[in-house]
Amino acid sequence: MSTLPLDAYVIDSLLPDIVGHDRQPSAFLVWLCLWRRSLGAGEASVQISLLDVAAATGLSKRAVQEAIWRLNKRKLLSIERASITAVPVYSVRRPWAR
Repeated sequence: MSTLPLDAYVIDSLLPDIVGHDRQPSAFLVWLCLWRRSLGAGEASVQISLLDVAAATGLSKRAVQEAIWRLNKRKLLSIERASITAVPVYSVRRPWAR
């Protein structure tokens, strides 16, 4: 089993902010999932479908959509699409790590 280095900020500040203040634990789960598949894997971004994120997190597709909307609004995630029907490319942002 491998370990992943995670900024202390994620647990100390981001977790209570998203889960406690925003009351969106699904957004925190989605952020962790996308982080693991991008920055946590040494990649700048990840191309993944909503259904794949839903399967990886145990959330519904709708919950993943809402979480991604919230993360994008909070500038914790950027999204690129080649077309409206293309699988999006997500880049996890870490504004605290400047």
